[in-house]
This record gives sequence, structure tokens and C-alpha cells, in this order.
Amino acid sequence: MFEKIIFVAYFATLLVLAAYGCHRYVLVYMLYRYRKQRAQVPEQRFADQDLPKVTIQLPIFNERYVVDRLIDCVAGLDYPRDRFEIQVLDDSTDDTTEIAGRKVEEWKAKGLDITLIHRTDRTGYKAGALENGLKHAKGELVAIFDADFVPDADFLRCTVHHFTKKEVGLVQMRWGHLNRDYSLLTRAQAVLLDGHFVVESPARFRSGRFFNFNGTAGIWRKRAIEEAGGWEHDTLTEDMDLSYRAQMKGWRFIYLDDLTAPAELPAQMAAFKTQQHRWAKGQTQTCLKLFKPVMNAELPFRIKLEAFFHLTGNFCYLLMVLLSMLMLPMMLVRIRMGDWELGYFFDMSLFMAASVSVIWFYAVSQYEGYKDWKSRLWYFPLVLALGIGMCINNTRAVLEALFGHESPFVRTPKHALGNGDAQKHGWRGSRYVSSFKLKNLLTLVELGMGAYFVVVVAIAFWHQLWVSGALLSLFMIGFFWVGGLTLMHGRGKGAVPTEEAGGTEVAAS
Repeated sequence: MFEKIIFVAYFATLLVLAAYGCHRYVLVYMLYRYRKQRAQVPEQRFADQDLPKVTIQLPIFNERYVVDRLIDCVAGLDYPRDRFEIQVLDDSTDDTTEIAGRKVEEWKAKGLDITLIHRTDRTGYKAGALENGLKHAKGELVAIFDADFVPDADFLRCTVHHFTKKEVGLVQMRWGHLNRDYSLLTRAQAVLLDGHFVVESPARFRSGRFFNFNGTAGIWRKRAIEEAGGWEHDTLTEDMDLSYRAQMKGWRFIYLDDLTAPAELPAQMAAFKTQQHRWAKGQTQTCLKLFKPVMNAELPFRIKLEAFFHLTGNFCYLLMVLLSMLMLPMMLVRIRMGDWELGYFFDMSLFMAASVSVIWFYAVSQYEGYKDWKSRLWYFPLVLALGIGMCINNTRAVLEALFGHESPFVRTPKHALGNGDAQKHGWRGSRYVSSFKLKNLLTLVELGMGAYFVVVVAIAFWHQLWVSGALLSLFMIGFFWVGGLTLMHGRGKGAVPTEEAGGTEVAAS
């Protein structure tokens, strides 16, 4: 009976993961099938005297290292000074408010319409700050940039003309990476993000499916926000929540995959885990909130089907953890049965369907996004290992959402990092570095899972299952890398207790 339970659980888990893996093939197919539907330069353009008024919102919280750069960059946008305003939406609890205040006064003295709106009550977190700023916004369009973004000077000139079409509610840019080559961790993160920004979002846009605003590097029509119900803070991904509500109201979104806004990737593992926890939990909350309304709406089946995979995608983390735990008992059952061939063939077929699709998906993202794509393929094993190693952290996030566990919006700390030159642009002496705490057991669980897979890999090689052993080694490397780097970074020089680090404690480990 026990053996049957193991078999059923193992293959059912693999089957569902294979289905989500095959969905990646569908996304790649849609990317190329609808290539001609990519966003075009608008035929109708605003005359200079008719350019719409734009409000640029800069939500910040404890961003002492990047806030000056952000304000200077946005203040220098190539757009008529009388046609845009800047709102610095500051919820900070450290000296960021003073730094931002000085910079705001500097630009105000130069004649720029710029305002610092400081809240001492962080109700609603980022969504609350955006909603509060919207009450005072003068523009009919609202652009949003997080603190670490560095948009090009022609950002507004390149996006605003899409709003000559009255049905357009949002224009989203692709994210770039300021510090892609800073470390192996940032290189792997960049590839993971490229999958979303170079394949996933363009495929959905071109094929007429729903895609989501990514919280920054985009410009909204103010009326679209208002008609969709405004910013709501009952999820940690207020951007995805609003996106679905706006598109269900009939607003059209445009994705510009040839226009990028570079931003900083987290260089500390704890910060990366914080970010991933927030995204996974928030998207699961959005799924719980909007899945039924989307499925019951009068929408084409193709939109509902893609929304199903989009909204439920984070449940794969639960399945990854379950699959990881089942690896050893499944191997022991097969050893006892002594018949490997048929089961092994079926097993590997499903496993390859789930894993090869991931490799193909991210390979396409590099091919489509970069001329030197071939040079980026060598660290793909690390990309896969990082994705696997994060499944425990993100499973925690999904479970918190499912069980209604409340947690604050924890922003990802920024350190003004560039590529290389770690001494000059390092994060270890930063005020926002999180220290590792032994009471946070999740990192110890990750290290324990790494040790668990040492046993699994050893058994696979002992029985000459070379392909299985190689693939399972990615699990071992991933868990050791994520857990070990969390521990190493948390004990490094400059690490401070998390309650002093500007709010990075919730999902750090």
C-alpha cells in the first residue's frame, strides 16, 4: 500500500509539473506565431502643444543610496517642463526623507513641478502610497518608477504617443539590468527575469492575452486606474491585481519589448529571497482574489486558459518541494522492486518534459534579448539550480497566502550597485544588509535538503543512473547554494540585525 501511495504521488506531481512545463513551449510558440503583432510605432502622434500632462510617481521607502540618482534621472526627462510633474512618495523611516527633501528643493528651485509627499503611516504600503499620490495627481497619465530604476531621457517621448488610442490603459517597458555581471547570483537572476520580460509578457501581449503591469517602468492612463477600482492593498502584488481588474474592464495594455529601463538586481541572497517571497505570496493572493471573477467573466477561452496558468503558476513551488521529498522513497521502492526500465522511461519522459522546457524557455529569452546570447548559456545549470533552490522559500510564501497569514510589504533593498568593482560599489557595508538569525529555520531546511540530495545522487550513481544522477545534482547544488549563500551573506562584514536593515526580515531566510 505504501509503495502505491509513493508511486501515485510521485507520478501525479511529475505529470502536473510536466503540464506547466509544456505551457512554456506554448509561450515560446505564441512569441513567434504572433511576431507581427508586436507593438508598432504609433501612426497618430500628439503635437508638441497637445502632449498630455504626465504625473511621475516615485514610491520610495528607505532608499538613501539611490534616491538622489532616481530624482535626477527623472527630472532630466526630455519632455516639456509644463507638461509633467514629479511626486516623490516617501514612506521612509531613516534619513532618506532628508536626502530626498534636499534634492526636491534643488529641482524645485530650477522651476520643476516636483513634490515630496511623506507619510508616517504606511497603511497599504506601496499601494497606499500610490493611491494617496493619485489623489493629488495633475496628469491624465501616471508613470511609475521604483527607486533603483534609471529610465532613459526619451522614456516619455517613446511611450506617450501610444495613448492617442483612447482604449489604451497601460504601456509597460521591459526591465534591463544595471548589475547583471556583478556576481553569479545576479547573472542567474537576470536570466530568470528575462524569461518573463523577453518571452512571457511579449507572448501574452502579441497573442491578445492578459499580461500584468510589473509595478514599475510603466505608464498608466489615470482613468483606467480609477475605473478598475484604484490601487488596493489586500495583496502584496498590487500591480498584478490592478492589471487584471483593468483588463477585465476592457482596457488595452501595450508591451514594449524593445524599450528597456535598467534596474538593480539584488546582490545579497537574503534580499533576493525577500523579493521572491513577496512576488510569490502576492501573486498567490491575487489568484485567490481574482481566479473566480476571471473564470466567470465574459472573456474568450484562450484568455481564460492563459490566465489560469498565469494565476496558478506559483503552486508549482509546492509541487517542487513535494517532488523533492519523494525522490528518495521512490528510488528505494524501485530498488526493492528490481524492475527499472519501464518506470524509468516513463519517469524520465515526464521529468524531461518539465525540465527541458525550462531550458528552452530561457534559452529563447537570451537569443531574443541579446546579441551575445551564446556566451550566456554556460551558466544555465546555475539558473536551473537557483530556481530549484528557491522552491522552499517560495513554498512558504504560497502557504502563507493560502492560510491567510498577513505580512507587510517588504521592499527589496538597493545599494547603487554596478557591474564588478565590488569594493567601490559593494553592499556589505550597506545600512540595509540583513544578518542571518538561527531562529529563522528555513535556511537550515534548505541546507538539510542539500544534504538529503547528496544521498539521493549517491544512490543514483551507485545504480549507474547517470542521467538521473546528473539532473538530481542540480537539486543538491541549488539547495546548498541558496541556503549556504544566505548563511555566508548574513554573517559577512557589515551585516546588521534585520530590524535595523530597513525592513528586510520577513522572507530573508
